[in-house]
Amino acid sequence: MRVKDAKATAAGRQSGILAAILGHFEHEGFSRREPKLLQPAGVFLDRSGEDFRGRLYLTSDASGAEFCLRPEYTIPVCLDYLASGAAGKVAAYAYGGSIFRAPEHGAAGDGEFLQAGIESFGRDDREAADAEIMGAALEAAKAGGAGPLAVHIGDAGLVAAFLDRLDLPSVWRRRIEAGHARGQSPAEIFAPPQRNGAAADQRGVLAALTKVDPADARRLVEDLLSIAGITAVGGRSAAEIAERFLEQAMLAEGAGVPAEKRALAEAFFAIEGAPDAASTALRRLADDANLDLGAALDSFDTRSGFIAARGLGLDDMVFSASFARHLDYYSGFVFEARHAAGGEPVIGGGRYDRLLKTLGAGADIPAVGAAIWIDRLAGDAA
Repeated sequence: MRVKDAKATAAGRQSGILAAILGHFEHEGFSRREPKLLQPAGVFLDRSGEDFRGRLYLTSDASGAEFCLRPEYTIPVCLDYLASGAAGKVAAYAYGGSIFRAPEHGAAGDGEFLQAGIESFGRDDREAADAEIMGAALEAAKAGGAGPLAVHIGDAGLVAAFLDRLDLPSVWRRRIEAGHARGQSPAEIFAPPQRNGAAADQRGVLAALTKVDPADARRLVEDLLSIAGITAVGGRSAAEIAERFLEQAMLAEGAGVPAEKRALAEAFFAIEGAPDAASTALRRLADDANLDLGAALDSFDTRSGFIAARGLGLDDMVFSASFARHLDYYSGFVFEARHAAGGEPVIGGGRYDRLLKTLGAGADIPAVGAAIWIDRLAGDAA
């Protein structure tokens, strides 16, 4: 009985927090949206991969189409927006309710969580919209009883601009982007792939391939595959297999990344501090390396100005060039807020201008949002 009473008390507290947060969002001008509980599973698997299947509560209809209980809100709200008459226009939505994710291996819990949040679509004044979303989310958390929260910010758009100017081979560009999204350090990103067993026997071939013209190397690998009678593996053509093999050769030998560019990448991703101080350090690095990051850094500073104008403590926030949220659709400003004592994020969000086109929009639509985990917040508000 005591366990049931405790659960009922916790549920009541979370419901009260959710109501306070949604009330704040309504006061700020965000209209309520509540997407369906049952969502097409493919839209989540396409973006998170088959590994995410184990976190979904799945079912199927008579035709065999797969559906899942809503595992998050951003994509369902985007789909509702695109299906509405507001698609392509400025719109601001709030949401709040249950999401469902099976606990990760070894984790406790029943898989149902309360989440609230906001999404802003169609605004061309991106920096102002970024500041508004972060400010509204932090203020709503406070309205829900949150104590001090530590805010950590990053900028996927700035990272992309830096990598554009660095002009790396595409294989290294992809490796750095993937490593950055996973939170890897530059040392981990640039470390040669670990090989053992049969894979280790390929090292001599891989090393030799990096020392000849790429076009000749590609033809050689294709010819070898042809001689061996290999035309396709796992749906990939011989040409695609050859390209992948050459990419592995380049990665294994560290080929294609001059020492000065690697040093620049290491210096860039090491920059961390209050946003104004970080901006100064980033501009100094760009000037010293003759990299044109002016537009990206002007946007960074403009956003900082809007954040400060909302009365938020800019100097209390930490910007890190290496900070990323582990979702591949973020394209610009990203942030998380945690309890001062640490732990998992209570709030997380950012800009995702390219997501809506992948969901069916005819063109990219500016979009930024934030989510609040009510159960994590409730631990602070209790």
